[in-house]
Amino acid sequence: MTRLFSDLLYPSSENNPNPLKLSWPAIVFFTIFHSLALLAPWFFSWSALGVTLILHWFLGSIGICLGYHRLLSHRSFQVPKWLEYAIALVGAAAVQGGPIFWVAGHRLHHAHTEDVEKDPYSARKGFWWSHMLWLFYPKEEFFNPTLYRKYAPEMARDPFYLWLDKYYLLLQIPLGVALYLLGGWSYIIWGMCVRSVLLWHSTWFINSVTHMWGYRTFETNDNSRNLWWAAIVTYGEGWHNNHHAYPHVAKAGWRWWEVDVTWWAIQLLRSLGLATKVIMPPALKN
Repeated sequence: MTRLFSDLLYPSSENNPNPLKLSWPAIVFFTIFHSLALLAPWFFSWSALGVTLILHWFLGSIGICLGYHRLLSHRSFQVPKWLEYAIALVGAAAVQGGPIFWVAGHRLHHAHTEDVEKDPYSARKGFWWSHMLWLFYPKEEFFNPTLYRKYAPEMARDPFYLWLDKYYLLLQIPLGVALYLLGGWSYIIWGMCVRSVLLWHSTWFINSVTHMWGYRTFETNDNSRNLWWAAIVTYGEGWHNNHHAYPHVAKAGWRWWEVDVTWWAIQLLRSLGLATKVIMPPALKN
């Protein structure tokens, strides 16, 4: 229980020689989305719920898990450039930051896993820090484009990714207009606000709970875990110990019970000849 709450004091702790400043724009931004999501019961419809689930999968599994994570961060497979750009647009619409920001932060996480200074969302700072407080107390080296772009240099040389990293929030305008035309405010509340909140916390669970609870198939130099329910809400990303042991492998779930929905999409792309050079896991020793 101590690990769950100790990090609430971390940013202002006397043991921290460089206390971080609270980002009020981040606080306001996330508070608005969470507050609007609380209106969901008054705007409920079954079709709005369906749209939310579809967008959660499409933006989460395809955009974030397949696109931002396995394709762009780890290059665990390749697709044609036009398709890579299209998938990156889907990821950017998930409101989890621009692609260079997301990729750079994730590469730092793997390079310095659980280091309290170099890992942007180190689990050693406790549950709440790794889950969301790292966004509210931003460190400049992780949030300043001039600094974080060096951790994704191939993307920082690409004009498309530079543009998308800066203007990704603009994608919410056509998405919001489309949702409003399809279903009015019900679709806005559910398809944008509820979906964003659910997808944020689903993704953040990988930073927090899968470094605390679950089983370990591999003895990695960190506390990464395989957690079944986290894998369900993140379309396979919850098999986190597998991933930390072999981060460049395209498949996160290795055993028959480790369901990996995002892997199914990669398999489909491969069967269509669109995904190539797919990095597969080595054989497991049972």
